[in-house]
Amino acid sequence: MNFFERQAQARRNTTRLVVLFALAVLCIVVLVDVAVLLFFGGSVGTLVGASIVTVMIIGLGSLYRMASLRAGGERVATQLGGVAVPEDTTDPQLRRLRNVVEEMAIASGVPVPALFVLEQEQGINAFAAGYSSTDAAVAVTRGALERLNRDELQGVIAHEFSHVLNGDMRINIRLMGVLFGILMLGLIGRRILLHAGGARGRDATFVMLMAVICLVIGYAGVFFGRMIKAGVSRSREVLADASAVQFTRQTQGLAGALKKIGGVGEGSRLQERADAEEISHMLFGDGIGLSGLFATHPPLLRRIQALEPGFTGEQMTGLQARWLRSPPNGLEEDVQLGLAARDDGALPSAHARLAVTAPMVAAHVAEPEDQDWVRAGAIVASIPAVLQQAARRRDEVMPLLFALLLDGDDGIRGRQRAEIVARMGMPVADLAVHLRDAMHELHPMQRLPLAQLAFPVLRLRPRPELAVFLDVVEAMVHADRRVSLFEYCLGRLLQVQVTESLDPGRHARFGRQRAGNVRQEFAALLAVVAQAGHPDHADAARRAYLAGLQRVLPRDHMAYAPPEDPVQALDAVWDPLDRLEPLAKQMLVEAITDAILHDGRISVPEAELLRTVCAVLHCPLPPVLDQ
Repeated sequence: MNFFERQAQARRNTTRLVVLFALAVLCIVVLVDVAVLLFFGGSVGTLVGASIVTVMIIGLGSLYRMASLRAGGERVATQLGGVAVPEDTTDPQLRRLRNVVEEMAIASGVPVPALFVLEQEQGINAFAAGYSSTDAAVAVTRGALERLNRDELQGVIAHEFSHVLNGDMRINIRLMGVLFGILMLGLIGRRILLHAGGARGRDATFVMLMAVICLVIGYAGVFFGRMIKAGVSRSREVLADASAVQFTRQTQGLAGALKKIGGVGEGSRLQERADAEEISHMLFGDGIGLSGLFATHPPLLRRIQALEPGFTGEQMTGLQARWLRSPPNGLEEDVQLGLAARDDGALPSAHARLAVTAPMVAAHVAEPEDQDWVRAGAIVASIPAVLQQAARRRDEVMPLLFALLLDGDDGIRGRQRAEIVARMGMPVADLAVHLRDAMHELHPMQRLPLAQLAFPVLRLRPRPELAVFLDVVEAMVHADRRVSLFEYCLGRLLQVQVTESLDPGRHARFGRQRAGNVRQEFAALLAVVAQAGHPDHADAARRAYLAGLQRVLPRDHMAYAPPEDPVQALDAVWDPLDRLEPLAKQMLVEAITDAILHDGRISVPEAELLRTVCAVLHCPLPPVLDQ
């Protein structure tokens, strides 16, 4: 199952969640009506009124909770007690965590997520939250940082990145809203009992009886909520384990983390969170000890045996005894096992030609593998220190991103600089030009990862500043119709990511558009890509265009007609194409690839253009296309 198939499955899971929610609401309404009949009697009108009030309470509760989570992953992480990890942290455990997450983000082709630590939690656990990769947050417990070695931490983070890439986070947030609504009656009953416990009289008796009824029905809500979580979450946890192994190309890390959950006394339990019930479906390991029908995760031993079939319960007992005497220490294990960040993945020559195929590229979308981690480490390690520092500093991150968009042509660059000066002042423009000079020797494969490193710092800036930033980016990419296609697409990507991060809930969606409804948009994008690859050879550009069109619309005969204004033409295609249903989007990725490599080879700059276009369309490509 590839990325596009998993996206289609996630869309079906969303529909399934709606159906389960409706069934749970129906059952709760029936219980309320039965309680009204037993204790108060009543007419049909009374039952209808009770049903309407119940549905309104549940619905408003769900809407309230979803609205409170609308700000995305960072809001979820902070509400759950997460403490942000500084970009320049010197804590060795936090530095190791940030290195692992940055490598995985670059290897996956997505922005680096915001990082949080649950400082008071000694159990081994983690979760990813957000609506999409642009607002994702990854949180780990302090126990995970202390107990896990680097390979094990990488296995846990790879598991969480599977949730980021597959659309699971979106379902998790909606599930939190659904569960809150289902539990509303119980919460109301508990509040009434808490505040009206000392009241006397007939009215007080009536109120107390209503509170008890709400509380009892609330326990029914807990039952339905746990059943929904188990039904939606368990299969996705199995898939995330499998994806983590595929990403890292080894089972020892993930299996080792699961063994430590079973072997250390704290396990994966969250001791300091009263709302662990609400988030149990999001966690790497079961945080509250549910089992059987209510379990949101497969049994721990079964998860380990899926990775190491010969592992037994007796071996787990032995590990428990061993770690009771001497608890594991992740950093010490790193030294003993010789684990460290891998930065030995040499980058291909900037003039290399890569041998790939369209199905090969589509299969690689959101499917990072071991070699991707190696190359990601090499990419980060070889980025000049001055640029890495700028990516992690709040006052330099905007000039750095402007520098990435500055054109190589002196005339265009002058107009772009004037746009920066007009909106943000001379110092910002001068720093952008200075950083552009430092990018002179930057490898083509380092430009997009540098933007990925900078993004989490960028979104920390105040909203008014981000609005100005978007205006500047818009002006820079439209400064001249001769701005390179890569710079235009990179600017568009930054606009998409910032816009989505400002209001994640609004932009979260699974596409439903069919390919036949966006023929003109297909043709426009393929024509621009073909023309950019062959600016002086119309016949070669036409052949490239037809190669891509044949892949996505084989029965249509749409003549090659490159637009006079490519920038304006592309501005109109992104949103319709991004709304394509998953399998149609797979065809689009293959079509763009065919148009770029119709001659059988793809250059490194062309590969980076392909990765940037795919990122705009929310189809993240790892940096290694030719493995």
